[in-house]
Amino acid sequence: MTPVIPESHPPSPAIEADRVQKLFGRVEAVRGVTLSISRGELFGLLGPDGAGKTTIIEILCGAQKPTAGRIRILGRDPVRGRASLRGRIGYMSEEFSLYEDLTVEENIDFFADLYRVPDDERQKRKRELLRFSRLSPFVHRLARQLSGGMRKKLALCCVLIYRPQVLLLDEPTTGIDPVSRREFWELVYSFWVQGMTIFVSTPYMDEAERFQRVALMYEGEIIACGSPDQLKADANIDILDVVASAPRDLLRRLRGHSAFLGAALRGDHLHLRVTSAEEGKRALGALMRAHGIELKEVRAITPSLEDAFMTAVDVRQRRAPTDTGGEGASPIPANMPFERREKAPDPAIEAFELTRRFGAFIAVDRLHLRIASGEIFGFLGANGAGKTTTIKMLCGILPPTSGRARVAGCDVFRETDRVKPRIGYVSQLFSLYRDLTVKENLELYADLYDVPRSQIAERQRWVLRMADLSGREDVLARDLAIGWRQRLALGCAILHQPEILFLDEPTSGVDPLSRRKFWDLIYALSDLGMTIFVTTHYVDEAEHCDRVGFMHAGRLIAAGSPSEMKRRLIEGVVIEIEVNEPMRAQRVLTAAGNFRQVALFGKKLHVHADDVAAASQEARERLLRAGISVGDVRPILASLEDAFMAAIERAESSSARSGESSGK
Repeated sequence: MTPVIPESHPPSPAIEADRVQKLFGRVEAVRGVTLSISRGELFGLLGPDGAGKTTIIEILCGAQKPTAGRIRILGRDPVRGRASLRGRIGYMSEEFSLYEDLTVEENIDFFADLYRVPDDERQKRKRELLRFSRLSPFVHRLARQLSGGMRKKLALCCVLIYRPQVLLLDEPTTGIDPVSRREFWELVYSFWVQGMTIFVSTPYMDEAERFQRVALMYEGEIIACGSPDQLKADANIDILDVVASAPRDLLRRLRGHSAFLGAALRGDHLHLRVTSAEEGKRALGALMRAHGIELKEVRAITPSLEDAFMTAVDVRQRRAPTDTGGEGASPIPANMPFERREKAPDPAIEAFELTRRFGAFIAVDRLHLRIASGEIFGFLGANGAGKTTTIKMLCGILPPTSGRARVAGCDVFRETDRVKPRIGYVSQLFSLYRDLTVKENLELYADLYDVPRSQIAERQRWVLRMADLSGREDVLARDLAIGWRQRLALGCAILHQPEILFLDEPTSGVDPLSRRKFWDLIYALSDLGMTIFVTTHYVDEAEHCDRVGFMHAGRLIAAGSPSEMKRRLIEGVVIEIEVNEPMRAQRVLTAAGNFRQVALFGKKLHVHADDVAAASQEARERLLRAGISVGDVRPILASLEDAFMAAIERAESSSARSGESSGK
């Protein structure tokens, strides 16, 4: 079925917001928001935490009343017309409540009962949803026993069982891994192509590329709105991808330089925002010659939606990006109260055949790992891949079933007391005492880590400035926004200046602006000689690391620099194809069997093939014969997500062959 891709807004949009305002006391959470969303449109609301995204969605579904302004959903007021809209609006909140003691099937049946879905129709829809979501093998599993990604897919199934005309999704993929995100979006697309209007809020810049149109929200206002391509064009910027001999040294020297709007480190590459590619190249060359830095490669690349967002924020704030607090300026307070440590010749972290079993389940399977002193190492994997179990073993919190590990030159399991003072650890779930104030948390950790009394005050003041918490010392940790909480947790973990810092998914749920500041701090700590081991399921975040390891089903399936991983794991080329029926186009090209991989990416497909010209021609011809309209077809640079998915497919194929050869 052809998706409804509107060429212009029809007279009766699915969603209308006219000068909507929402006050909470004196706080203006939403400031004069005006939006018009067509029937059948896939629309994204993109912005950092606290921008007002959740408030807007709650107003749209009738859970909140606007202070001022007008809302219409399918032509009706969502508060006054609630009865007439029942079953026509689907709403999945960020913390959608599943019934933990019900099975997958029982949860879906409960919502089918709630919305009076006829039994014959219910069974048909349920089979379809379970198949699309890949939850069929788990119908009898309790909700509380599901992984994060599976819970999100089940929550979506519970909403889709009654087939709403308008679907509102509030940050539906926050905190779930790349594999689950891809499966979640395939499920969403399968209903969008049937004409459903879908409105999604997200803090993920890469995710917003999937929408037909995107509104950028910042501090309660819509600062830009249009298609992803239009927003990138309207930013009127160029991006330089730079490979240099000393990228971190170059990054420091770029800070505050008037020729550069912003700079970010991506593994061994620098990502520069400039107003003109040619002028930027000239300024860059002069700067590097002046400081004796070798330029290995520089090229202009297409701006990302994140680049467009950062530019829109700069314009909104009416200041140059190089002002204090902007992307171009370092958010790290000067005079870090820590000593520079020389990088040791011996590895900071080593693991040999490290294995952990929980009963018959193998969480980590014969892990071999070697991380150099001063290195930023990223551990990327899906939920349940074994990342957290590994980090707990390396910190001495969890004993291995077999194997051994050395951290900071000490045997983790025989010399635990020597290891602990040399490491800092920010866990995924517990790092701060939520019922203590900011100041009390800092005092507690300084005491736990035996920070010398002569240094406590200076280090605490620096952490407060770093975390933007000066003046908020008496605020309870639980009342802090997530970005502040994570920076405070990091500050507490480095008060004693550990040799090695372990971070377990430290930016899960943190908005893009806070994540950039967080990573600037990581670079600063690495420059002091600290070794950083960070687990993440954000593929774009792994680009910031010196080296990355891919975990899958408890095994380390690949390791190397981000650039090396893309070169080694991606065979052939990646072609981007714009189509009007992405789901059907994916099925057509997958069935052809002549392409290495065909993946959905919004209304575009990413096709892995051996030859650009031949594959482009074949794909276009097959799609046109199937009656699918084809737009732009072009080769693109492979992403780390492409490499990650390729590594997983290779590992699963190898595992299947091993099973067949052993007669399983």
